[in-house]
Amino acid sequence: MKQLLWFFGIATTVKLLLIPSYHSTDLEVHRHWLAITHSLPLSQWYYDETSEWTLDYPPFFAYFERFLSVFANLIDPRIVHLHHGLNYKANSAIYFQRISVIVSDLFLLYGVYISTRNLPSLKRNLVWVLVIWSPGLLIVDHLHFQYNGFLFGWLLLSISFLAQGKDLMGGFFFAVLLCFKHLFAVAAPVYFVYLLRHYCRGGLVRGFARLSAIGAVVVAVFAAAYGPFVYHGQIQQVIRRMFPFGRGLCHAYWAPNFWVFYIMLDKGIAFLLRKVGFNIPTPVASFTGGLVGDASPFAVLPRITPMATFIMVLLALSPCLFKTWRDPKPRLIARSVAYAYTCGFLFGWHVHEKASLHISIPLALVAVESLEDAKHYFLLSVVSCYSLFPLLYEAQEYPIKVLLLLLHTILMWFCFSALFPKNIATKGSLQDDKKSTQYESKGSSRTAAEEQRFELGWVAKSYLLGVVVVEIWGQFLHPYLLGDKLPFVPLMLISMYCAIGIMYSWIWQLKWIITFS
Repeated sequence: MKQLLWFFGIATTVKLLLIPSYHSTDLEVHRHWLAITHSLPLSQWYYDETSEWTLDYPPFFAYFERFLSVFANLIDPRIVHLHHGLNYKANSAIYFQRISVIVSDLFLLYGVYISTRNLPSLKRNLVWVLVIWSPGLLIVDHLHFQYNGFLFGWLLLSISFLAQGKDLMGGFFFAVLLCFKHLFAVAAPVYFVYLLRHYCRGGLVRGFARLSAIGAVVVAVFAAAYGPFVYHGQIQQVIRRMFPFGRGLCHAYWAPNFWVFYIMLDKGIAFLLRKVGFNIPTPVASFTGGLVGDASPFAVLPRITPMATFIMVLLALSPCLFKTWRDPKPRLIARSVAYAYTCGFLFGWHVHEKASLHISIPLALVAVESLEDAKHYFLLSVVSCYSLFPLLYEAQEYPIKVLLLLLHTILMWFCFSALFPKNIATKGSLQDDKKSTQYESKGSSRTAAEEQRFELGWVAKSYLLGVVVVEIWGQFLHPYLLGDKLPFVPLMLISMYCAIGIMYSWIWQLKWIITFS
């Protein structure tokens, strides 16, 4: 525990140094939510339109903002002033909100501690490094500005309790998490199938009793969150705010997922058809701003609807659900949850690039279980962090994000190399009881001991080298050679190239789920 506090202390020092740095409009979003919850009665929280930054998170997060607003009002009453505080950027507001995120990360600290307390010391320390020093969390929470660390604390606690066989507690923490941020609901099918098959077993009577118990827990949590709004007849307004499907298929910066390829394929086909003489109209609807009437933002390919993305996510998730139904194993729950979030990230509606953290944080718990897990996580973590670079677009933050990624990459390399050193076979891997990890290298063969060495193959090395090439082009060569022409190309290249890495991660996880027994 003492070493974990050292890790957390170092991370906190870095976060404090980043306070004066760039912050996105999300800081004003959350400041306005402080004002809404402090200045208005609960019955008006989800109706307020004083600002464009309307409250669109579930009630528990609104209650959390109300709690923070008490302290904000003591520090500077204008922070929580609904009208005169619009776009308030005083240092008091910035410092209070930044520090509130840092303090809320104590819950992440507790979550990662509970999740790793039964691991050997070397593996435990490595997971602490991967989570507490995650550059993605630093970029999203402590530069861009959000409260993801606090939320991931709830997720890690839920996964930890399920892995320990404490299903009721695991279900409780996940239900609470959903009432803080509904975007975590992508993993709900995994939780439902797992709890139904693992917790509600033992015969008809016992199974029904346990189903009633877990159902009562979930209903109690949701009643505590949504009950006051049901009482005031506002539940439809709350749901409408939480699920604004009119926002469009993609976010303003295209998240590196499957829809990047779909969009580019549509544009490519339309371009070729126009070249050969077909009259292909230019779409009037936007990929990011929502559909305009019945118009489609696609020129050739079929329009994608929220229901289509929902079906695709379920189809992609189905192998994991079938595997969980057949054989619900507590030790596999972290993998299943991470896979669910990978499916949601790749095929979901209006996915934010920040959602890649939903994949990398749970997978940190299993990155230490085998050599192949470590190599997969190394690649995924680099890609996930790099895909967040466009969030910090100002020149003064460029050295910070590059330094964070470089330090994280070097640290991961040394940590994984220490965990899987040359000529030392690691015991206790998750797959050791099934088969030893074996692979071949062109023109050479390896002994079982040498196979435990942490070393990336030439394909992974080439792909990571490509990340460097994409960044050099977008940051240096494109402005020098093309100036202001085609300004969207660097962002498009980052989205497309990182999407390849995320697609690889999904295929790798899917293959693991299908083949593991």
